[in-house]
Amino acid sequence: MTILLTGATGFLGSYLLKSMVESGHQVIALKRATSDIYRVQDYLERMRFYNIDQINISELFIKNKIDIVIHTVTDYGRKDTKLSLVVNANVMFGLQLLEESVINGVQVFINTDTLLERNINVYALSKAQFVDWMQFLSKDTTKMVNIKIEHMYGVLDDDYKFIYWLVNQLKQNVQSVNLTSGIQKRDFIYIDDIVTAYEVIIDNIDTLSNYEEFELGCGKAVEVKTFIETLYKELSKNQKIETELNFGAIKYRDGENMCMQADILKLKALGWKPKISMEDGIKRIINGEKYND
Repeated sequence: MTILLTGATGFLGSYLLKSMVESGHQVIALKRATSDIYRVQDYLERMRFYNIDQINISELFIKNKIDIVIHTVTDYGRKDTKLSLVVNANVMFGLQLLEESVINGVQVFINTDTLLERNINVYALSKAQFVDWMQFLSKDTTKMVNIKIEHMYGVLDDDYKFIYWLVNQLKQNVQSVNLTSGIQKRDFIYIDDIVTAYEVIIDNIDTLSNYEEFELGCGKAVEVKTFIETLYKELSKNQKIETELNFGAIKYRDGENMCMQADILKLKALGWKPKISMEDGIKRIINGEKYND
């Protein structure tokens, strides 16, 4: 199959790109002209890249017969990003892709979503608004699949993400790190398990209805404090750490969800299950290439 992948140089996108190429699919990857390609450097000759800021989306579909679109592009709305920019990335860009997918007879459009409540922040609201459009257009021939991912992590994630930021702080042996009380629960899922879920969904396209939604996590909620303490303990095996963890020093944000856990029964019904434990995932990010000195 020919797969159009957005966000191909990002964390999730790069893992999906490698998986789809290795599975024998023809991959067309979208990126910005300025995107850092270090995650996919070894795959450049095995797929086609288009710079989204240098090509019209309609032209892209005219030039290529696309079977599947996997959409991973997102703007988290960090660093005081303007609302219009977040909406443009999370709604308008996706809607252009969605519209062209329907017009050009794409078999399935797979969207990457979040389990966050829609009104908790700008990011979550914009993602939910795009899903509204997916549902509205699901009466057409293109099947719509929405994947709501819980707390994703793994080797080569972005440095500004909480887990990698914390690892860097501990490796630098900073004096202290201020944290919330950590009793909020999250469903931590390692990137490799996420990729296999996408693979299973693609393998079962013919069994899906016009609109399907899947929650993706391990199906188990763990206190953030437990995750952090496990990370601290594992990293301490490699070096002496004296950093003080100040749990409770930071207040929870307004509307904080104290327990987020994916319902993975639908994915299990397709034959998928997570294989990487929290302990194994933590060992991988600590000993992964990104942190080799």
